[in-house]
Amino acid sequence: MSEKDEETFKSVDLEQQTEKSPEPDINSQESPSETETEKPSPPSTEAKAETTPSTHSAAVKAKWTSSAEQFKLKRFFVLRPGTLDHGIEEVKALVNPTDDGAIQSVWLMAEVDHWNNEKERLVLITENTLLIFKYDFVMLNCEQIQKIPLNFIDRICHGTFCFPPRSLLKREGEGVRVFWDKLREPSFTSRWNPFSVDYPFTTFTYHPVKSANEELGRLCDIQNFMEQLNVAAQKAHSKNPVPGKANGVLVLNQPILIEAYVGVMSVIGNQNKLGYCLARGNIGF
Repeated sequence: MSEKDEETFKSVDLEQQTEKSPEPDINSQESPSETETEKPSPPSTEAKAETTPSTHSAAVKAKWTSSAEQFKLKRFFVLRPGTLDHGIEEVKALVNPTDDGAIQSVWLMAEVDHWNNEKERLVLITENTLLIFKYDFVMLNCEQIQKIPLNFIDRICHGTFCFPPRSLLKREGEGVRVFWDKLREPSFTSRWNPFSVDYPFTTFTYHPVKSANEELGRLCDIQNFMEQLNVAAQKAHSKNPVPGKANGVLVLNQPILIEAYVGVMSVIGNQNKLGYCLARGNIGF
């Protein structure tokens, strides 16, 4: 090879070296993984799509539940405009001011009998008497009155309902039981007679319309009813004590036992609200 050829070859080799790109500086450039982790990732549209339908379905379900409850409550005749006020005025007119004294308070209750049957009742507390009215809110007339002298009341129990161990029945919620003759126990025939009325106590629980409005909530409050009944009974004991009977009222907080075992009648009656004045639709052809 000649000297001229070597110079040409060498020059070509130098040019190729200058055209080579420089190697990147690893320390000066940030890695793609670091830049991606520093930027917050926006929420995915799939997550938004999942949360939005669930919230909407929950709102629709709550709306339908409230609508169904309102429809059930509207079936009670006691909620018809003016019906409850008319019934209260009628039962007040049946109070004897001489024997019963002045009216202290009025209540709308559900009475639970010894066979677990619910019955709609208007209850009045006067100075001397506890009055329980069976009032027909359809025909607007009083069908039955039970009078219990306050100075005979010796015990008031408040608590949740319970049944015997082998009973097939159950009842949720709480109630108030009023006793007026602790020395007398129900007979065997009375226990097994669903129509017996000679029990020395009565049991109350919340009326189903207690959540309709604030006024009905006050009329159906069994806790307030128990407190006012206790005060009225204590005054009646001190004012007119019964000879040979311990004066005063014992207030207990304990489960309320209903000694019923099968109670097919109560199951059917309570589910269909047969003890209430209820709009049951058109019957006929």
